[in-house]
Amino acid sequence: MKIAYVCADPGIPVFGCKGASIHVQEMIRAFQNQGATVTLFAARLGGEPPADLADLPVYCLPKVPKGDLASREQGLFQQNQTLQNLLTQAAPYNLVYERYSLWSQAGMTFARNWQIPCILEVNAPLIEEQATHRGLIDRDLALQVAATAFGKATALIAVSEGVKAYLQQWVPGDRLFVLPNGVNPDRFSEVFKPSAAKPFTVGFVGSLKPWHGLDCLIEAFAQLRQTVPEAQLLIIGDGPQRQALEQAIAQRKLTAQVQWTGAMAPEAVPHWLSQMSVAVAPYPASENFYFSPLKVVEYMAAGLPVVASRIGQLPDIIDDGVTGILCPPGEPTALAQALEHLWRSPQYREQLGLAARGFVLKHHTWDHIATQILAIAQASFFNVEVKS
Repeated sequence: MKIAYVCADPGIPVFGCKGASIHVQEMIRAFQNQGATVTLFAARLGGEPPADLADLPVYCLPKVPKGDLASREQGLFQQNQTLQNLLTQAAPYNLVYERYSLWSQAGMTFARNWQIPCILEVNAPLIEEQATHRGLIDRDLALQVAATAFGKATALIAVSEGVKAYLQQWVPGDRLFVLPNGVNPDRFSEVFKPSAAKPFTVGFVGSLKPWHGLDCLIEAFAQLRQTVPEAQLLIIGDGPQRQALEQAIAQRKLTAQVQWTGAMAPEAVPHWLSQMSVAVAPYPASENFYFSPLKVVEYMAAGLPVVASRIGQLPDIIDDGVTGILCPPGEPTALAQALEHLWRSPQYREQLGLAARGFVLKHHTWDHIATQILAIAQASFFNVEVKS
C-alpha cells in the first residue's frame, strides 16, 4: 500500500519537538509497520528527520512570507494548487491521509479526483483556535476550506469526543471516528521504578501554553513544599509562558527547587521522564476541553504515576486510583494533596505506574491506531462508493 501523508500546517515542524510533531512522526512509523510505503508532504520540516525516517520520501511546500496576516492567509490558501501538483508528481497512491490544517483542502480534493480513499485527521476546531489565540482575517475562506475538506473526506478521525461533537455540525456521524493519541512502546521500553535515593520530583512535559495549567502546578508545588521540603519540580519544554512562570516561581522563593530543560527532542524525553517520581497534567477548568493529551499516555507508558485533571478525555484514559489520580481542574490544593499522598507511598506510586503502563500498551499504541485507520479507510471508501 502507498500512502500520501499530508501535513500542510506551517505551525507544525514535522521533525521538531512539539506534540503535533511527535504525532506526525509516530503515525508515519505506524503506517510503515503495517507494511505501507509512506510519502510525506509538509509545509515545514523543522530540521533533519530522525535516523529511522531518514529514507522517507519528502516533498516540502515553499515557505509563505510572513507579511501582514491577510496576505499570509491568501498565500497559504494558494498553496493548495502547489500541493495538488506535488501529489500528482508522486502518484499513484492507495490512500491519502491528511492532518487537517486551516487553509488546506488539497489532499482530500486530490484523492476524490483520483477516486481513492482519503482520511482527514482532525485534532482541534482550528478556526476557533486561530481566531482566539492567533488572529483570523478571512473567516469565510477558512470556513469554505473546512467545508470542502470535511465534505470530501471518506472518513474523519477525531482525537476526542469533543472534536467529534464539533465535526458533527459539518458531516454525518457515520463518517466520524474517535481515536485518541497513542504511544510508541519502543520509546518507553524501560519501566521507571521509584527510587528512595533521589528526591521526590514532580514532573511536567509540555509547550508552556496558558491552557496547560502551569500556574496551578506552581501554586500546588509551593503548598507541597510546606509538608515535603525536599520536593523538586522538573519542567520539560518551553513556550510563551516561561518568563511569567519563572517570575511566579521566584516570587515564591522556589527558583533553586525548579529545573527547566527547555525544548527537548522526542528521543531525549524518556531520559527526563526517568528523573521524575510523579508526572502531572494540571489542566485548568474549561467548558470545551477537546484535547487528547499526548503527554498523559507517554507518562503512563513510562510507568510513571500520573496526577491529572478530571476533565475531557482524561477520565476515559485514567481509572482514578487504579492507573492514576484525577483531581478537580484548577484546584492547586487538591493537586498538592494528591502529590503528598504519592510521596508518602512509593509502593503505591509503583503500583499506579505499572497499571498505567499495562493499560496504554494494550489499548493506546500507534500501531493499534494505524490498524484501525486502515480498516476505516477501506470500509468507509466502500460505503461512500456504494452510496454515491
